[in-house]
Amino acid sequence: MNIIIVGAGEIGRHLALSLSREAHSIVVIERDSQVAAELEQQIDARVLTGSGSGATLLVEAGVAECDLFLALTSDTPVNLMAASMAKKLDAKKVIARVHPGLQREEWLFDYRGHFGVDHTFSSERLTAIELSKFIRNPNSLLVEEVARGRIELQQVRIGQRSDAVGKRLVELKAPERTRVASITRGGEHFVPTASDSLQAGDVVTIFGDPNKLRKLAQRLQKGEGSQDALRVVIFGGGEYGFSLAQMLESFQCKVRILERDPERAEELTGLLSNTTVINVDGTVLSELEEEQVGDADFFVAACGSDEDNVMSCLQAHDLGTKNCLTLIHRADYAKAISGSGRHFGVLAAVSPRDAARREIERFLTSDNFHTVKKMGAGEVIETQVTSGSLAAEHMVSEVEWPEGCILVARMRGLHATVPGPDDVLHPGDTIYAMVAPKVRKKFLKLVR
Repeated sequence: MNIIIVGAGEIGRHLALSLSREAHSIVVIERDSQVAAELEQQIDARVLTGSGSGATLLVEAGVAECDLFLALTSDTPVNLMAASMAKKLDAKKVIARVHPGLQREEWLFDYRGHFGVDHTFSSERLTAIELSKFIRNPNSLLVEEVARGRIELQQVRIGQRSDAVGKRLVELKAPERTRVASITRGGEHFVPTASDSLQAGDVVTIFGDPNKLRKLAQRLQKGEGSQDALRVVIFGGGEYGFSLAQMLESFQCKVRILERDPERAEELTGLLSNTTVINVDGTVLSELEEEQVGDADFFVAACGSDEDNVMSCLQAHDLGTKNCLTLIHRADYAKAISGSGRHFGVLAAVSPRDAARREIERFLTSDNFHTVKKMGAGEVIETQVTSGSLAAEHMVSEVEWPEGCILVARMRGLHATVPGPDDVLHPGDTIYAMVAPKVRKKFLKLVR
């Protein structure tokens, strides 16, 4: 693919080096001449010096032949302007990195539609999502997000005591607009029909609104029993810690943030409604002891310093915290810590660079659909309903979907839901489906 990357900072540099090793044709635009010169010595790609929001430089970079345009600077307005211009100059797909605050406002204003951008992401929010998966769903085997985070995917194992054992899916009475989209049983993977039943030990993939899905997951795993609120301590109240706290507030968690800056601590107190913000230095052992960090179910180190994050996790573990998670900016360090960190109390390490790379990798295709996630039973596909397709302007129940295909989400504008049988599919709707390999072509012919 022909790929243009604007910005060679923390995220852009990591992506440029990673993608250049995969036989893509890369052009990097970087404003800082020294950074550009250093990168040129390290990468098999063209490196241009200047502003990514300048039309002349975009044309010189070959934007009209660009398959994927990535605006990855730390400046949101620059990224949106560059991506918008690239789209007008005929780049096929444009993606902009944005501040997490902008994504939190998407329910008020459609930034993507306004600027003509195909996709936006926040490295801070992606990192918070990765960290939250370990906390929100500690018993789930897998947790992912689709439809801009409004629909969640979970993999859970059916417990012996679950009242779902022996029931057909049509009899399950799952929460409204949730789906069981795949079943793994005895090494066999399949996309189920309504007549298939669940058995103890099955690993099932479920989709739905995160709040509804939590109830279904608990029911499938071990019956209707309630779960005590998890105690979570977050070290660092920057954008990473703040984004994580916001995600956890709506779940069954008691969250505390340890923030050393008194002004930021006061600001966070006004922004968060169900989180306790404490103005202390989380790197000081005596402060951690005083705040009884050892009693927490999870300690999450999310400040800007990798060294402080690792050391605070070690201290929290020594004090008795059950699970420690840490933010590590360098992807190779995060991988090493995740691989061996359990020996010294770190459950997992998450890198913003790696989270951004995984987010962008799904756009590395020239197909008219994206593979969001590959599963044993098939893949979760994202595509759009086109005008004149067999599914357009029809209710979901009126379409003859092939066996081995289940719709798991529909997004229209800023709103996303798990589609019901009476929902009408309109041209331009983005839909997500669990699709077995043998019926992928049949599914795409219905919606494209």
